[in-house]
Amino acid sequence: MDLGRPCVIITEQMFAQGETMTLTRVEPDAQQKLAILAEEAADEVADTPVGQELQNSIHKAQDSIYEAKQQQGGTTKLLKVLQTSACRYACRYCFSSCAVRRKRTTFKPDELATTFISLHRRRHVDGLFLSSGIVPDADTTMEKMLATVERLRLQEGYSGYIHLKLIPGASFEYIERAVQLADRVSLNLEAPNAERLAVLAPDKEFAESMWQRLAWAAELIRRARAESRQAARSLTTQFVVGAAGESDRELLETVQRAHRELGLRRAYFSAFHPIERTPFAEMPAEDPLRQLRLYQAEILLRDYGFNVSELPFDEAGLLARDKTPKQAWAEQHPQCFPVEVNSAPRHRLIQVPGIGPRAAERIIAARRETTIRDLSQLSKLGVTIRWAAPYLLLNGRRPPIQLSLW
Repeated sequence: MDLGRPCVIITEQMFAQGETMTLTRVEPDAQQKLAILAEEAADEVADTPVGQELQNSIHKAQDSIYEAKQQQGGTTKLLKVLQTSACRYACRYCFSSCAVRRKRTTFKPDELATTFISLHRRRHVDGLFLSSGIVPDADTTMEKMLATVERLRLQEGYSGYIHLKLIPGASFEYIERAVQLADRVSLNLEAPNAERLAVLAPDKEFAESMWQRLAWAAELIRRARAESRQAARSLTTQFVVGAAGESDRELLETVQRAHRELGLRRAYFSAFHPIERTPFAEMPAEDPLRQLRLYQAEILLRDYGFNVSELPFDEAGLLARDKTPKQAWAEQHPQCFPVEVNSAPRHRLIQVPGIGPRAAERIIAARRETTIRDLSQLSKLGVTIRWAAPYLLLNGRRPPIQLSLW
């Protein structure tokens, strides 16, 4: 598959002290750039982790395709790529850090737009997830990213999905344009507060450079909705987990604040893994199970009406690893159970482990027509029986529970 021109040999003349010097450099072609810049975008999370194995049919582009879950079900294939791997910041956990000596590469806006359109027209990708290293400054970086997206929207006529990362410290007009052009915008807070961010990324500033830009985007989205104007549909952020000594409580307090103040659609969590040649190369990787528990807790805050103060943290502010946060909460609140399936209101049903919002709505609809008497009826309604059964009453009776033999 031809994604662009072959390698180009560029001859440059430089003048110094009255002498002319001829330098020759080889510029990677679009396929080579895509392979490099897609690999380095791997830590950018496009959705809650799902299986990402694809058929080996897209050759060098295949590692850049990310299967993201759609809210209505199914998946969509995103081209996940950086505009450039060069960066001015020395973030201690990041491969793009300027403290790491290695080769860098950059997509020109037209070049990246052409590469994406080529993949899209061949139906290899459905949408674009565009992030970037930051060089030489935030506004220049955003200008190049926006030029890529403008080429797609205005010249190529592409109207599909685009997720565009906002750059910390970018000027208001660039944030405004990003909100106008993209379907989703995001900015990685990386850490829950300024103290933890100083450990991860000592050159970055939390309140003004990062949180304020998210607040601008949130307000721009809100205004556009109120005026029925085209704008991004959602706002998200991402955290690095386990590299700065932060607790789960700290992370989730910041997530809750973002939901309340910014209308955050959701938060993403990336368990720290050491990268060679970075300052954190010798640090141990974070347990992926911690990442999963944070996702589960964030869902409780976002969709179940829980407050951070209600979540079952230990003395160190961490969630249990051996059970879900809702299971741990239920064990700590025996006075709230059992719940009568045939009469409990929605907010009581969704407190039961194994019953989510959709299952609760199905239960409420079903009991208008019949009395729920056995677990098989609940199973058909989407309840996870092995988790829910100990906490339920069915028409006034405890359901029989099959004990494990092992």
